[in-house]
Amino acid sequence: MAALTAQKSPVSPHSWQHHTHLQSERPPKRLRLSSPEDLHSVATQTPHRYSSHSQSRSRSPSSSRSASHSRSRSRSRSSTSDTSSRRRRRQSRRGGRASGDDEYSEGESDRGSYRKHRDEVSMRDETPDARQYDEELDRQIEREGGLQSAAQEDLPRPPSLPQQRRPEIDYKPVAVLRGHRKGVACVKISPDGKWIASCGADCVIKIWDADTGRYMHTMEGHLAGISTIAWGPDSDTLASGSDDKSIRLWHTRLGKAYPHALLGHHNYIYSIAFSPKGNMLVSGSYDEAVFIWDVRSGTVMRSLPAHSDPVAGVDFVRDGTLIVSCAGDGLIRIWDTATGQCLRTLVHEDNPPVVAVRFAPNGKFVLAWTLDECVRLWNYVEGRCVKTYQGHRNKRFSLGGAVGRYEGGGFVASGSEDGKVVVWDVKSKAVLQELEGHADVVLGVDVHPTKRIMVSCGLDKTIRIWRDTS
Repeated sequence: MAALTAQKSPVSPHSWQHHTHLQSERPPKRLRLSSPEDLHSVATQTPHRYSSHSQSRSRSPSSSRSASHSRSRSRSRSSTSDTSSRRRRRQSRRGGRASGDDEYSEGESDRGSYRKHRDEVSMRDETPDARQYDEELDRQIEREGGLQSAAQEDLPRPPSLPQQRRPEIDYKPVAVLRGHRKGVACVKISPDGKWIASCGADCVIKIWDADTGRYMHTMEGHLAGISTIAWGPDSDTLASGSDDKSIRLWHTRLGKAYPHALLGHHNYIYSIAFSPKGNMLVSGSYDEAVFIWDVRSGTVMRSLPAHSDPVAGVDFVRDGTLIVSCAGDGLIRIWDTATGQCLRTLVHEDNPPVVAVRFAPNGKFVLAWTLDECVRLWNYVEGRCVKTYQGHRNKRFSLGGAVGRYEGGGFVASGSEDGKVVVWDVKSKAVLQELEGHADVVLGVDVHPTKRIMVSCGLDKTIRIWRDTS
């Protein structure tokens, strides 16, 4: 483990490799070596590792006497040289010049001084003692250089520039609309932003004023709970899909239904959407089929055997040329409106059931809500998931959401099973805000087309209006 750590750390004169190397080669006493004579003095006190020096000790008495005489002369030279070397190094650190000695230039660093001294010694003597001195001197230079580098790293860094604060949202509750006797399944704001429509398990549709929250009127006609509603582009026509297997069109200003219902599905109607021109309607049902309707005649233009599970969501692209559908089989399909051909199938590797789907306002992406507590943004042209938004609770119910804008860009809003409305930034996927107020599961969310207003509905039988106060 020590070796692995040392390998990852930057190599410096103080690493474990350098310490090991010094322990194996330096004399037992930690003396600061200043000259070849100092090293020679130490060598006379401790056994030398070079075999040639050891052999010279055992040759003859005359050789021993000669070596002893040489060592005595070296000691005298060593003391003199040691004193002068210390004086020159101190003056060199101060940036001065030693008197009577041109070896150290004024203002020169210790490293250059040591190297000049080493070069002179190398030219004067190439004995093993000098070689060992050179090696030890190199290590001293490296050690001192390393300490200087560490000191430079410890210098205080200039303060970083303050990061620009990203604009945020701050939605506050402004009204709570009550009137439904059972849970509210869906809530939608009209394209002109004037009206709010809501529907639920009590089989009725209620219209509210979007600015004041004032109740306008109730529309009745379905024989079972209503799961979905959709506004026409004229903000006067409203379509509703019910568990009674029918789709009805309504005059919202008059509060009355069109004479004839749209019949054709064999099971519950779960999702509907108008085309941008309002001449077509798409519906998804528990009978696993997708129908394209002619609104004017009330007939089925095309039936698409879309999925192998109940169809949970459908939507038109902004120009009406494409339709998207999703189902419990985990598939998201893109259809050509004119031919009914399936152009693309999107499926995540985990294949979770998809409970809601809608095109992004720019028409280039698809948002899908799945029962693995994720909202995914798909690039349907490339067939890949580009963003995943998490933070809400969604394991059981078919939740819905919407896309809006704020100063920082776009946001995605979704209901949650813990009674919150969760809002994410489209690009960063960060949770911008969690709106709390509902007492039960939030099933539907919609955003005003022009104002900073959001509406939500849930199983607590209420519709709540939120306004951005940031």
